[in-house]
Amino acid sequence: MRRLVSTAVIIAIGLTPLAAKPAAAQGYQIDCAILLCLAGGWPASVPCARARAEFIRRITPWPVEPPLQIWRCPMRAEFEAPNPVERLYRLAGFNLGPAVSLPRERETLQLAQAVGRAADIDVTDPAFDFIRSIDVFQVTARQREGRDDCNRYASVRRGTYDQDGQFRWQNSSISALPPAFRGAERYGQNCPDIWVRAVFVDWEDFEGTYGFEQVNY
Repeated sequence: MRRLVSTAVIIAIGLTPLAAKPAAAQGYQIDCAILLCLAGGWPASVPCARARAEFIRRITPWPVEPPLQIWRCPMRAEFEAPNPVERLYRLAGFNLGPAVSLPRERETLQLAQAVGRAADIDVTDPAFDFIRSIDVFQVTARQREGRDDCNRYASVRRGTYDQDGQFRWQNSSISALPPAFRGAERYGQNCPDIWVRAVFVDWEDFEGTYGFEQVNY
C-alpha cells in the first residue's frame, strides 16, 4: 500500500489546479497541498513546490507557526471510504480515478467538527503517522568561556502533533535535538564558543523517508 502513495499524490496533484483558485480559498488549498505533498515525499510539481515553500515559511521567525495546519484543509461530509490511504485523498477533495488500485476494505468515517486546532477528521489511523512524525524545534543556545567558568544558556521548545492532529508546544532540551540539527553539537563539551538561533523542522513521508529543514536567524 505504501508504494501506491507517491503515485497517488502525483496523480492527485497533477489533476487538480491548486494554484488556480481564488485567493480567498488559497489558505485552505495550500494546507490540502501540504498534506498530500508531504505524504508523497514532496513530488516534483509546481503545487508541491509552493506547498513546501509555505511549509518552511511558517517556521521562519517571527512568529513560528505550525507548518501543517490540517484544520484549515476543508474536509467532506460523512461518507464511506475503502481504506485510510484512499480516504486521505477523498477527504482533501481529490479524485484518484481508475489509475490507482487500492484494497477494498469497508470503513465508515464520521466527520467531526474542528475544535481549536485539531483536525476535523479522524487521523488516528497509522496511515496518518506522517502527520505525527513532524517535529518543530525552536532553539536559542549560547556558550562562552567566562572569567571563572563556562557561561551557558539554552532555550529549546518542541512542537508536535498529537493523535488528533492538534499541534502543541512543550519545553525541551538540547539533548532532544535530532542528529541533523547543526550548530549545537559541542554544547556542554569543554567550552567552545557557540551562538545559534534556529528553527528546525523534520518529518517522515508516508513511506518513512526522512526529511528536514533548518532556518538560522
